[in-house]
Amino acid sequence: MSDKEKDVDRLFRLDKLPGDFVFDENVTRVFEDMINRSVPGYSTIVAMIGVLADRYLQADSRVYDLGCSLGGASFAICESVSRSDYDLIAIDNSPAMIEKLNERLAAGQFPHDRIETRLEDINQSEIENASVVVLNFTLQFLDPAQRQSLIQRIYDGMRDGGILLISEKILFPDAKLNELFIELYHGFKQSMGYSRLEISRKRNALENVLIPEPLDSHRQRLAAAGFSSVDVWFQCFNFASLVAFKQQASP
Repeated sequence: MSDKEKDVDRLFRLDKLPGDFVFDENVTRVFEDMINRSVPGYSTIVAMIGVLADRYLQADSRVYDLGCSLGGASFAICESVSRSDYDLIAIDNSPAMIEKLNERLAAGQFPHDRIETRLEDINQSEIENASVVVLNFTLQFLDPAQRQSLIQRIYDGMRDGGILLISEKILFPDAKLNELFIELYHGFKQSMGYSRLEISRKRNALENVLIPEPLDSHRQRLAAAGFSSVDVWFQCFNFASLVAFKQQASP
């Protein structure tokens, strides 16, 4: 089997991952294939994170990629941002993800020496002097009881005029619409080569790990923290990306 074939997501073809979904070495190895075949519009989302970062990144500030996995959003930002007077902090609590990300940086696969990686729980991370913060399919994996406090710490650690970019799997309050979009999403995954058995097994593994919410829950949480001008900039089926602004202080 070639290295390329080894990186294809076949984890749920066999019962190799009992219990809940974990971001371990097995998932890390196939993560890029998995997420590109599992999230409709993922490449567009990542590319636009870079575009938005370029527009709103402020001089001598920080970018935080919280739950960075293998650094997709971080690399997109480095490739898109025209200025150089910033630092980028990429944080994840998966040792396997950070190890693989560090290997890529050391190998020069992505020659961006301004990326600092941290292996830590984002609930414990200090956010300071940030003008761009990214939560790209991260918040959904946190205990719902911890989400408001994280959003508040992000807001408190951001500069005025900064942006928070959030991508999430979402629920629809209308049961009929929710069922429709889930069916359409499963059809998308089948079109990407996943079998119904793989889809079912992965859904069961994620049931207690990935806890989605309606868009209104995200909007209310962001507003409660102090963010303004919150809305969706991308949506496909039951996946959505939002942008939230920390309002510029009045002179």
